[in-house]
Amino acid sequence: MEIDQFLGFLVFLGIFTMGFWLMVFLLVFVVPYWLFGNIIEIRKYKKAAKKLKS
Repeated sequence: MEIDQFLGFLVFLGIFTMGFWLMVFLLVFVVPYWLFGNIIEIRKYKKAAKKLKS
């Protein structure tokens, strides 16, 4: 294996690893935050609509 092939493999490995950890970060932190925020906002709108009706 020549040095340029080895360096190319290391670059690929670094990019792949960064992508993997970014995906893990999104699935663990961003998606639950987004879902929880939407649920709270939907509840607020329903509560406000219920208050307007009565």
